[in-house]
Amino acid sequence: MSALPRFDVTVVGELNLDLILYGLPRDLPPEREILANQLKLTLGSSSAIFAHNLAALGARVGFISRIADDSLGGISIERLRASGADVSKVKKVSGPTATGLTVILQHPDGRNILTYPGAMFEMCFEDLDLDYLVSSRHFHLSSFFLHRALLPHIPALFAKMKDAGLTTSLDINDDPDDRWDSGVWEALRFVDIFFLNERELKKLTGSADLDSGVERVARQVPLLVVKLGAGGALLRHRGKQLRNPAVKVPVMDLVGAGDSFDAGFIYQFLHGSDLPACLEYANITGALCATQPGGTEAFREPEYLSGFLARHWRLNAGIELR
Repeated sequence: MSALPRFDVTVVGELNLDLILYGLPRDLPPEREILANQLKLTLGSSSAIFAHNLAALGARVGFISRIADDSLGGISIERLRASGADVSKVKKVSGPTATGLTVILQHPDGRNILTYPGAMFEMCFEDLDLDYLVSSRHFHLSSFFLHRALLPHIPALFAKMKDAGLTTSLDINDDPDDRWDSGVWEALRFVDIFFLNERELKKLTGSADLDSGVERVARQVPLLVVKLGAGGALLRHRGKQLRNPAVKVPVMDLVGAGDSFDAGFIYQFLHGSDLPACLEYANITGALCATQPGGTEAFREPEYLSGFLARHWRLNAGIELR
């Protein structure tokens, strides 16, 4: 009889902090001292937010990343460790490159995202412990385009996870170079669940509308999940489609909401829930994230987390894919 996997999910990705400034105007004139009315320093990066919040929900999560041996790296890893995620394989490296930092300028009409990638650009295939990664039921990777040194090896990495019997998921996030290729389609050959938002879907496919983008990507992956913000989310599986509405909550900001959505979906997926339940729960965890500043704050207080889920987690019995 084979041993049970050590983890429910293993994650490869970036690890850094977010510095969020609130109350800023949309237009920032040069040489002026613009005053924010609030700030939050919190755990950032798509992969770390996903891992943190999935662990906070109760999953066993293993995480691999590369950070600098500096104060920002130290704070980042301790924030992730506090969720219960295993960070024993995060590599600390001394040298001229610092741990990354994202500065988010929040204004009434949206936000500007400024990122110093730092050590995340340098994480390479040799930094990965493959035995550690396959000691899991599921493998996830976020921020496809930010893994510059790892990028040529990502399709092979997904192939190794599939060969080891894991299910897999990918959330590509934004492409800072706005090229939207770099091996994504090759990697999708080994991806079971593909997460992205409407803008990313249109950029990736060159489609002017949501439906044509969905049709193109759905031919490449078994399960496509598109996050639609205030419009909720849609899921396409084996030619059938389901949409689920967004959960209406007071929104503090949307930092990490998509990553929290992914965490909720994978949590239910690994518990054997049907796809409508996975989608509903994902919309709930995405909404939960938006009620507090940053991507992880709503998941750090167990009573707040459990209370929100108790109020909103209502399975819509009888919903079917069509």
